[in-house]
Amino acid sequence: MNPISARRADLNLSPLAVPPVARNADLSLNPVENGKLIRHLEEGGIRFLMYGGNANFYQSQLSEYAEMLSMLDDLSSDQTWIIPSVGPDFGKIMDQAPILKKLNYPTAMVLPYVGPMTQAGLLNGLRRFSDAFGKPFFLYIKSDEYIDPQHVATLVGEERILAVKYASVRSDPANDPYLRRLLEAVPAEYFISGIGERPAIVHLREFGMNSFTTGSGCIAPRGSLEILKAILAGDWNRAATLREHFMPLEDIRDATSPIQVLHDAVSASKIAQMGPAVPFLSNTLPENLPALTEAALRLAAFNQSLFA
Repeated sequence: MNPISARRADLNLSPLAVPPVARNADLSLNPVENGKLIRHLEEGGIRFLMYGGNANFYQSQLSEYAEMLSMLDDLSSDQTWIIPSVGPDFGKIMDQAPILKKLNYPTAMVLPYVGPMTQAGLLNGLRRFSDAFGKPFFLYIKSDEYIDPQHVATLVGEERILAVKYASVRSDPANDPYLRRLLEAVPAEYFISGIGERPAIVHLREFGMNSFTTGSGCIAPRGSLEILKAILAGDWNRAATLREHFMPLEDIRDATSPIQVLHDAVSASKIAQMGPAVPFLSNTLPENLPALTEAALRLAAFNQSLFA
């Protein structure tokens, strides 16, 4: 894990992959299979591995947090940023902050909390985490109601936020009044499109975001990287053409469960065996596996073709 100080300007060196985590049958961590997936991503040119929703950090045990972070650090190249998540609740982020600090992680993402919360309380909690961690963090926004844009601007002004992962879903990503309010308060360079390849072109072209996250890019990292390169070059037609290869799997993810489907799609693609899902999630039902497997294998074949 190379960067001791996280630099926002580096965040468009590649998409930010959001991988699942491989586990053994007893739910313990599986370093061998996690290593396979990390090497696949690095060989595809991915520089950022963000472990959050797809890794189901929402349900991870605090007792395994240090082991998880140490494993990911050991398995990754010194040119790769590992960005772990904390939370989502206040108690968990405060217990995780000293672990992050001790292991010298350059940044972390605060998972969005859903439950009893006020805006003043959220701002207080994020500040307390920032003080305990001592480094700027990723703010993860998944809904319009989560945080007021002016509070985001306040945290940015206090140099507590490194970047914002923006993932409020729209049927038309170009029609997003809440995002426009955010961008009136905070420079676009702080924003990462956080919903995979589907809205990435619009988010970067129309709103000036820095980069995008990718789940399906865990299967086709070179394909996802080529999309980002095309976007940065202003080659919108090439970006759109490349994106079409991702849509069959993304359609399945959006129709059911993005986390569940990606977890099992990585296994179906034969890149690495992810094993059981962590409760309260479950693995894909057997009757849904054929379509998932076909989409995963097609995407993996596309990725391989880019190395020819």
